[in-house]
Amino acid sequence: MPTTRPEASPTRTGAQRPATSLQLYSVNSHLEADLDGTLARLGEIGLRNVEAFAFVDRADELAAAFARHGIAAPTGHAMLVAKEVTREGVTTPVPSHAATFEAAKKLGIELVIDPAVFDWSAREAVEATASALNEAARSAAEHGLRVGYHNHAWELSTLIEGVPALEYFAGLLDDEVVLEVDVYWAHIGGVDAPALLERLGDRVRALHIKDGPQVENPFVADAPFDPSGLGQVPAGQGAIPLEAALAATPSAEFAVIEFDHFDGDIFAAIAASFDYLENRA
Repeated sequence: MPTTRPEASPTRTGAQRPATSLQLYSVNSHLEADLDGTLARLGEIGLRNVEAFAFVDRADELAAAFARHGIAAPTGHAMLVAKEVTREGVTTPVPSHAATFEAAKKLGIELVIDPAVFDWSAREAVEATASALNEAARSAAEHGLRVGYHNHAWELSTLIEGVPALEYFAGLLDDEVVLEVDVYWAHIGGVDAPALLERLGDRVRALHIKDGPQVENPFVADAPFDPSGLGQVPAGQGAIPLEAALAATPSAEFAVIEFDHFDGDIFAAIAASFDYLENRA
């Protein structure tokens, strides 16, 4: 069985605090209605970093808007493994690696993260995903970029050779490929998230920070995923062991706030999560 990289120290003693960021999908509807107004509101909260998504076809527009508001996008989500995506019955090709990395450079993105691969059902599927991401990393290096992978719950609830599929996957990755661990989804996927992070060690360079009550893994059932039923709350106000997860990841460069759904004022919720991350002891 492949092994993960050496374990990291379980504390952040002496480690630099990760930069606070926001996955822009959290405010997607607001961005679509008013890009500048939304970025201005994020700036008023104190955010200086964001994580871009679906940025390839709008890199110039986003780069100009980020510059106007003094916002950087050191990380971004883009499909690197899949060749096409299907939404609402419509299938579209995924941009090439070259187009993705050229757009990332325009935006100042340093780390391009694949947001989801859906087939983790068998060892062969996981190995194919690792091979594809390793290939993407070699292409990214030609542009001076890094690549990574972001998990949901299914990579943890599925076991490969007795270990969570994400850990098996990590042991197949080239050293240059990193992980962005979504602490919320790791926990909902059924693992001890801080212990997982310690085992993954310095492979983990970013965390997705979100919180909520203890719920059943919504990806196990056949019903369509409905994020409105998760009851997510600002960081530090739910059942997810965020403090322990942060302490277990001294290698993290970015702590990225995210909401899959929020009932209420999303900007107030983001501000509360920002305060939680910025004012921790």
